[in-house]
Amino acid sequence: MRTIINLNKDWRFSRTCTALPNRLPADWELVCLPHTWNAVDGHDGNGSYDRGCGWYVRTFETPKQPLCGGRVFVEIPAAGQQAVVYVNGTEVCAHEGGYSTFRADITEACKKEGENLLAVACSNENRTNVYPQSADFTFYGGLYRGVNLISVPETHFELLYWGSSGLKVTAVPTPCGGAEFALETWVVNADENFTVQYSICDADGKEVAYGVRPADRTAVRLYVPDAVLWDCDHPYLYTVTAMVQRRNEAYDMVSARAGVRSFSCDPDKGFLLNGIPTPLRGVSRHQDMLYKGNALTWEDHYRDARMIKELGANTIRLAHYQHSQDFYDACDELGFVVWAEIPFISVMSPDPSAHENCITQLKELVLQNYNHPSICFWGISNEILIGGISEQLVENHKELNALCKELDPTRLTTIAHVTMTPEDSPVHHITDVESYNHYFGWYGGKMEDNGPWLDAFHEKHPDICLGVSEYGCEGIITYHGSKPACKDYSEEYQALYHEHMAKVLDERPWLWSSHVWNMFDFGCAARNEGGVAGRNNKGLVTMDRLTKKDSYYIYKAYWNKEPMVHLCGKRYAQRAGETTQIRVYSNQPTVSLYVNGKLSGVLTAEKVFVFTVQLEHGLNSIGASAGCCKDSMTIEKVDKEPEIYVLPEVNERAEGVANWFKLAGNLDLKAPMTFPEGKYSIKCTMEEIAACPAAMEIVSKAVKLATNMEMKPGSGMWDMMKSMTPESMVALAGSMMPEGFAESLNAQLIKIDRV
Repeated sequence: MRTIINLNKDWRFSRTCTALPNRLPADWELVCLPHTWNAVDGHDGNGSYDRGCGWYVRTFETPKQPLCGGRVFVEIPAAGQQAVVYVNGTEVCAHEGGYSTFRADITEACKKEGENLLAVACSNENRTNVYPQSADFTFYGGLYRGVNLISVPETHFELLYWGSSGLKVTAVPTPCGGAEFALETWVVNADENFTVQYSICDADGKEVAYGVRPADRTAVRLYVPDAVLWDCDHPYLYTVTAMVQRRNEAYDMVSARAGVRSFSCDPDKGFLLNGIPTPLRGVSRHQDMLYKGNALTWEDHYRDARMIKELGANTIRLAHYQHSQDFYDACDELGFVVWAEIPFISVMSPDPSAHENCITQLKELVLQNYNHPSICFWGISNEILIGGISEQLVENHKELNALCKELDPTRLTTIAHVTMTPEDSPVHHITDVESYNHYFGWYGGKMEDNGPWLDAFHEKHPDICLGVSEYGCEGIITYHGSKPACKDYSEEYQALYHEHMAKVLDERPWLWSSHVWNMFDFGCAARNEGGVAGRNNKGLVTMDRLTKKDSYYIYKAYWNKEPMVHLCGKRYAQRAGETTQIRVYSNQPTVSLYVNGKLSGVLTAEKVFVFTVQLEHGLNSIGASAGCCKDSMTIEKVDKEPEIYVLPEVNERAEGVANWFKLAGNLDLKAPMTFPEGKYSIKCTMEEIAACPAAMEIVSKAVKLATNMEMKPGSGMWDMMKSMTPESMVALAGSMMPEGFAESLNAQLIKIDRV
């Protein structure tokens, strides 16, 4: 029978080794898996984290099978971003792509007796033929999901087919209330003496269906009467087991959990689960954590899933790559509808072989995760038009979509459009459903722009099932104020923004899905803004998982059915002024507020309750009650609020905009813009502008004012942004930039000769 041996302990690790080791190096660092070498520098804030090669080495004894002819496989659930595996000095496999499982048959390379030397060279170097190319997150290196040995008899379920399990389960409800399970396996080295026995057990372990097939024709359909459906509130799971049998002896066994459900999307009804309209409202998630990088444990994955469930979300977008099987398992168990995707993101590589890598990663994603009932959508790209559009890009998308349908006709395909994707773009109508990443109210425009934009798109394209795949803004729990504003990075503005967005989405059930960007703050070594380096701080929860921001609770009020009440502003603990505003989130109709033990007011509202109260000088006790729910906090009335409540860059930015227009002088900013030949302009790409230091200096100042991001060739998010133009960046900022900003920038650029 199959034996799985965990190899996560006692590895020797080196970042300086340049050659294949021929022995176990005693002087290397001793590490346990999961492991990454970027757990700290992956959050450096300047994009200079260590991207190179790391060596992992350990020994193992060859496992024995009772019968002759057994095989030994090494299984690596993921290696960031490329890996080459050696056993006793022999290369047994190589893999390109940092997020999927791969295996190798190492039988012939193993010694019959004694210790074997297993060496893995991992690299997170940038390669033109491997995705992702560039993105707003850290590309961690290492063996961050562990390593296993798998010992099987000579006859066994296939282990080398794109890292899949060798068992395929398709469970479909039938009109009479039962379910049909279409089952198939792939058996290696079987003759006429072998059969495959299938068993389906319910959640209590009771067998409800059974079938037997010849090992060379394994496909079968089994019927389960009175089947219990899988849904978000009751995620019922069956267990399907397949066993290779020779007469009275079992040779190999695999199993999978399955859920019986049907789903569809409609442009006007949104998402339907088991025929019932079920608007998908949830979050996106990256697989990293503070000081761990992406080297997460089973406990870490399940904690994240439970925290999302507490929020009341019913969907998760797993950005922007294949996640751990542990997390998909958690989604199956807890009842999330999952959007799973490949890292075809931001920048398309000009390397012709890169598309083949994209195809490989899509095959691995679909085939390795086919059996998870939580997965309903395959995502084929994210914001890929940042780098511009081409005929080849469109054709690549059509090919990827067709491949999804070939591998899995049971699920829907989707795509995440960057906000500036034109409504008449040829990338529309390729996938089954579509979504947009919109940051109106943060990177550009006003939060109030979201609703009208969605309505206008829906009216113009009534045949497109539309979702919102990303939306959000930075919230740093140090910054506070009574007048929150866009780009102040305050916890208050983030909460205000999500108050608005939660209402916008709630009022539009025809949106098939929405996903907050992001559930957790996550690592991005290229970012340095808001006074916090190396992170994207748009999470509803901090990267260490220890603090739920106020914005977390507005969604809990909308989505969680259990009674709740939350006082906002607990970290805004010192306040000046004669009065202060107390905001309360609750899913109850009425909230009572108490100040220093006395009833201050009672309000009836929908989710958001806003009280204006007077504080006594010094400490004040604030309490809120809604039905059986209570919450409390203490705030202090002071003469002057702490300086740390305001990000210095907020004032600097305002001054910078004013100084910018001083530089423009007496220009007529209402005059039509011109674009003289041989001169720079706002229509040039950043890569073109970078060839001239004078032009680059002007534009980098403009980008900093417009986006609060540093723009330097070769660092930060340069690879993502170099193909964009200042015109598109200013357009993205929208109403955040004062009238005349683009004109003044162009007027300065056209003075400079192109080099």
